[in-house]
Amino acid sequence: MNGHRVRWTAEQVLALAPDDASRKAGGELGGAGPWSQTGGSASGAVWGVCKGSGRTPYRTVVDLTGPAFSCSCPSRKFPCKHALGLLLLWAAEGLDGAAEAPDWAAEWLSARAAKAADATSPAAAAAPAGPADAEAARKRAERRAARIGAGVAELEQRLADLLRGGLAGQEQTGYGGWEETAARMVDAQAPGLASRVRELGTIPSSGAGWPGRMLEECALLHLLDRAWLEVSGLPAPLAATVRTRVGLTAAAEGAAAVRDRWLVLAQYDSVSADGRLTTRRIWLRGLRSGRTALVMDYGPPGRPPRLALPVGLVLDAEARFRPGSAGLRADLGERFAAPVPLPRPPAGVGAAAALDAYGAALRQDPWLDSWPVVLGPVVPVPGELGWQLADANGQDALPVRTAGGRPRAGLWQLAALSGGGPVTVFGECGHRGFTPLTAWDERTGEPVSLS
Repeated sequence: MNGHRVRWTAEQVLALAPDDASRKAGGELGGAGPWSQTGGSASGAVWGVCKGSGRTPYRTVVDLTGPAFSCSCPSRKFPCKHALGLLLLWAAEGLDGAAEAPDWAAEWLSARAAKAADATSPAAAAAPAGPADAEAARKRAERRAARIGAGVAELEQRLADLLRGGLAGQEQTGYGGWEETAARMVDAQAPGLASRVRELGTIPSSGAGWPGRMLEECALLHLLDRAWLEVSGLPAPLAATVRTRVGLTAAAEGAAAVRDRWLVLAQYDSVSADGRLTTRRIWLRGLRSGRTALVMDYGPPGRPPRLALPVGLVLDAEARFRPGSAGLRADLGERFAAPVPLPRPPAGVGAAAALDAYGAALRQDPWLDSWPVVLGPVVPVPGELGWQLADANGQDALPVRTAGGRPRAGLWQLAALSGGGPVTVFGECGHRGFTPLTAWDERTGEPVSLS
């Protein structure tokens, strides 16, 4: 296996950990001591038996093409510490054990292969979607559109009352009124509007300059309301974007599959305001097409999202892009090989080109907060007025977005990686600045997550 498969780095393995506790526990199992019956296959799987505190050792197997994990331990975390430890052992030593998988590992791997084959078979592709009643579906869509329209009208009245009374009193009014309005948007089946309303309610407590930011967000929300009321007369791409922004999910099943070698640029999680949902965002770039894709996954309360792709790996896979969202949102389809590291930084652009790309994207989606950009070579420059990422040739620079007036924690890590020299940085470029998410060491080509 070692002669044919490039192993991951320890950092790429630990990026899969669902939390810090799992990361630490997995690191403690990354040596050969507790492991036996380890091995791997050229098709992209590793397995082993780990001695634990009980009498029965835990059987662990990882399909690297997913990656996907199976372990006989009772942990509800995904991946568990044993899967992380096994991958760390493979990353360090290669697992030159048995070429034949034991029965328990072979059974799980065979079941995964059979499921993947069934999902991509011509029979499955040709099978009818089911006995869905087209007329009933049309009526449901009309009823939902009517509910959303009523919600939009109510929201427009709320915005008009706000601007008529002025913004000055919002700090004293509190968040409760906005949460009530957001709940009304949920009742109207417009979760996208509800999310924007909740964000609007947090602005009065966001620090100096909040009235200007609140006025901006009110204007964007009003623009979205008006766009929904006129959605039937909009060009198809913009109409798809409006529907997505309001909260109507757009399926990717009908879209053509784009097969490429997808580089994982960044992965980071965010938690909803009520703490009930964890959203994982994974940015990919097609090395052949140059296309950028945003893959999202969600985790219920107390559990992280299941999809995890370490930064710096390259997947040979298909992606299906959803309508709207400026052509970014995609679902991963069939994967054809195990991910492998990219030994060099991706190609970057200068600050001016990054702004041009964001401006062009705004023409497709006026509600975009930012646009994904690989920037480089650039030099991180701290200063009294904030950090900047300056082109190595000294012509242009982008301000780094701060949180509450404070620099992001990863900036000093970025400065240490740079050492005053140029680096390649991936992040999100928007009207409030550039948010760095990943940087590459120009000497080794290894990525460092900054989020």
